[in-house]
Amino acid sequence: MKPVVKVAGIVVVLLIVIAIVLPLLVNVNSFRPQIESNLSSALGRPVKVGNLSLGIFSGSVQADQLSIADDPKFSNAPFIQAKTLRVGVELIPLIFSKRLNITKIVIARPEIILLRDRDGVWNFSSLGNQAAQPAKASDKKSGTPANVNVAQLDLTDGTITLGSTTGKRNPVVYDQVNVAVHNFSFTSAFPVVVSIRLPGGGSLKIDGTAGPIDSADTSLTPVQAMVTLKKLDLTQSALVDPELGITGSADFAGKLNSDGHIAQASGTLKATSLKLVPQGSPAGVPVHVVFSLQHDLKSESGKLMQGDVAIGKALANLTGTYDMHGETTSIQTKLRGQAMPVDDLETLLPALGVVLPTGSKLKGGTLSIEIDSAGPLNKLVSTGWVKMSNAALADFNLGSKLSGISALTGKQTGNDTTIENLSSDVRYAPDGTRLDHINLVIPSLGTVTGAGTISPSKALDFKMLANLAGVGAGLTKVAGLGAGGIPVSIGGTTANPTFAPDVKGMVDQKLKGLVPGERNNPLSGLFGKKKSN
Repeated sequence: MKPVVKVAGIVVVLLIVIAIVLPLLVNVNSFRPQIESNLSSALGRPVKVGNLSLGIFSGSVQADQLSIADDPKFSNAPFIQAKTLRVGVELIPLIFSKRLNITKIVIARPEIILLRDRDGVWNFSSLGNQAAQPAKASDKKSGTPANVNVAQLDLTDGTITLGSTTGKRNPVVYDQVNVAVHNFSFTSAFPVVVSIRLPGGGSLKIDGTAGPIDSADTSLTPVQAMVTLKKLDLTQSALVDPELGITGSADFAGKLNSDGHIAQASGTLKATSLKLVPQGSPAGVPVHVVFSLQHDLKSESGKLMQGDVAIGKALANLTGTYDMHGETTSIQTKLRGQAMPVDDLETLLPALGVVLPTGSKLKGGTLSIEIDSAGPLNKLVSTGWVKMSNAALADFNLGSKLSGISALTGKQTGNDTTIENLSSDVRYAPDGTRLDHINLVIPSLGTVTGAGTISPSKALDFKMLANLAGVGAGLTKVAGLGAGGIPVSIGGTTANPTFAPDVKGMVDQKLKGLVPGERNNPLSGLFGKKKSN
């Protein structure tokens, strides 16, 4: 046993000596121009590497820094900077033939800057443009390959800063970026796995294949992948303009297939604590969307072919087109929903900025909508209609607000306002909401019709006409109003609406001539006080 131990010890000592001596004998820094040239040729960008060292046991050449230039149309700063570049090499050719055969590339702690210009072009679009081009005679003399093949290419623990050349939005920074590529080539597809930690603690994972690299525009490279997104904070997402006031958390699971021209995405999106307008507040229940879309990579536009929206048991369908070209996304969509349970939709109203009278709540019944939306998201205009049936505004007694009128019906009113039917045309725009052709049927009161507006600050300005249930024409004859009904003005705010007799509409010039003062007006007591809260 002793001779064997001695031999083993000698071998170990020799290996240690070789590991110490060989790096002194092989001047790996002499390969730096070759590495820089090969990488520059492959990426189509100037590449600089730092001081090189040889690791015998790891079989790699390591550089203490890496810098890849940006497209000069975007920035003079580096596109990628890294603390360490490790290049796996075949040791025998390196030691005995001074030939550098690369097997693996690991870029540690890279800092990557991604920029998008006003026309939707990315700074990485020109990356690698020269790689797939046939090698020139001068390239062959210098040893530059026409293509690069690497068994393993990894980016570890990196950061990505996503911004735009216009500077309209603050850049978004993603950390813990890890990319693993196997059998990388510019001319064929290769497996790739990407994982990223998102701001706010979320995560993104992409697992699939990419390639071959588009020789004219890297952003048009074909991709087939499964995408998993968890807890995306919409306030810190490059996908959402902060000025829109959209907040919440999103989860997504689906697939992405791109042929380099048209990208098709499909899957399920879940939005939690969603808020859709600056004046809104988070929704009480998640919103689920099963969708399928086609996106034109060149025009930065697309079509939403399927958009099944579920809020509890309430189901709606959203379809349309969008255009992301430029700084602001524009859309043209149709939203349709039939007989959706009001109880489920009520929890979404805060997210839309809908404010009900203080302490009240919609209960029961169904809601149907048809809404068309068009324009830039920051100036969106939506038009259509809404219909609600057999619902109630709980803890809001409209009869008490119109005590004089409701008393004429001889019907008792409770704490809730029962709504048999409500229909209206709707127009929503940044300058406010307008409701036309309102038709409201309240069994305890009658039918109320009219129109009005809701300002962005939720101020009400409505002119309505109340036709009382069970009241004959006697009252209207006494008042000189004919058979048109009783005019009512609604003011205040959505949280605290006020109701008052519309004197101007109620008393025409003929009646004013007969009744000198409002005190003698037979209708002056219908509302109690002129305004009631």
